[in-house]
Amino acid sequence: MSKFKKLYCTFSVIFAVAVLLIAVIMLKGQTVYATGTVNNPPLDYDAAVDGIDVPTGDDIEEPEDQRNRPLGNATSDSTNGVYFGYNNEDGTLSGSIRILLVLTIIALAPSLMIMLTSFTRIIIVLHFMRTAIGTQTSPPNQVLIGLALFLTFFIMQPVFSDINENAIKPFDAGEITQEEAIEIGSKPLREFMNGQVQTKDIDLFIQISGETYESYEEVPFTILIPSFIISELRTAFIIGFLLYIPFIVIDMVVSSVLMSMGMMMLPPTTISLPFKILLFILADGWNMVIGSLVKTFY
Repeated sequence: MSKFKKLYCTFSVIFAVAVLLIAVIMLKGQTVYATGTVNNPPLDYDAAVDGIDVPTGDDIEEPEDQRNRPLGNATSDSTNGVYFGYNNEDGTLSGSIRILLVLTIIALAPSLMIMLTSFTRIIIVLHFMRTAIGTQTSPPNQVLIGLALFLTFFIMQPVFSDINENAIKPFDAGEITQEEAIEIGSKPLREFMNGQVQTKDIDLFIQISGETYESYEEVPFTILIPSFIISELRTAFIIGFLLYIPFIVIDMVVSSVLMSMGMMMLPPTTISLPFKILLFILADGWNMVIGSLVKTFY
C-alpha cells in the first residue's frame, strides 16, 4: 500500500510540473503575439490616433443651427421603419402598417367567414344530410368544407363586390377616410344579415343588453351578429329535420321487414344504407339539396 502511495505522489508531482510548463509556454506565446515580432509588428497607436479626424469646436453646430436645418437633409434610413403620416384629418399608413392590417384580417378571416356569412347554415345542412344518409365519412369533411366555402363565395359575391367597389377601392385611392370606408363597407353586410335574421332573436339580445333602439337599422353589430348566428342555427336545424324524414322512413320499413322475417341479429342500417343511397341518386339529391339551400338566401 505504501508503495502505491509513493507512485501516486510521484505521478501527481510530474503532472503538476507538466501543467505548469504548458501554462508558462501559453502565456509566453500570448505575450509575443501582443508585443509583436519581426513579421508581425505591433500596432502604432500614436499613428492610429493621429489618423482620426476629430471635429473641432468650429465644426460643431449650435442647437439653433440644427433646428433651422431643413428636414430634407436627413438620411433615408430614418424612413425605413414604421411611420404614420397625417395630412389634416386624412391619415396615411406606411407599407409596414398596411401589411400588419392585412395579416390581422387574414388571421380573423375564418371567424368572419363562419359567423358573418352563409357558411354556418350550409355546413350544418351538409352535415345533417351526410348523417341522414348514414355514410359516416363520405363525403369527407374536407369535401364538405370546400363545397360550403365555394357556395358561400357564390352567395356572398354581390355583398363582397359592393364592399370592394364602394369602400375598399375608394379608400385605397385616398378618396374617402377610414371611418367612411368602414361605414360604407358595413352597409351591404348589414343588409344581408338583416334579411336573414329573425326579429325575435334581435329582440332577445336587445332585451338582454337593456338598450332601446328606434329601428332595427340602428342595432349595432354587437347585437346583430349573435342574433344572426342563432337564426342561422335555427334555420339549419329545420332544414336538417326535413332532410331526415325520407331516410327515417326507409330505416323503419327495412327494420319492419327484417323483424317480420325473424332476422333479429342483422343490423337494419346495413340493409337500409344501399336503399338510401339509391333514393338519393334517383331523386338527384345533390341538385335538390344544394339548389334549395342556396335559394333560401334569396
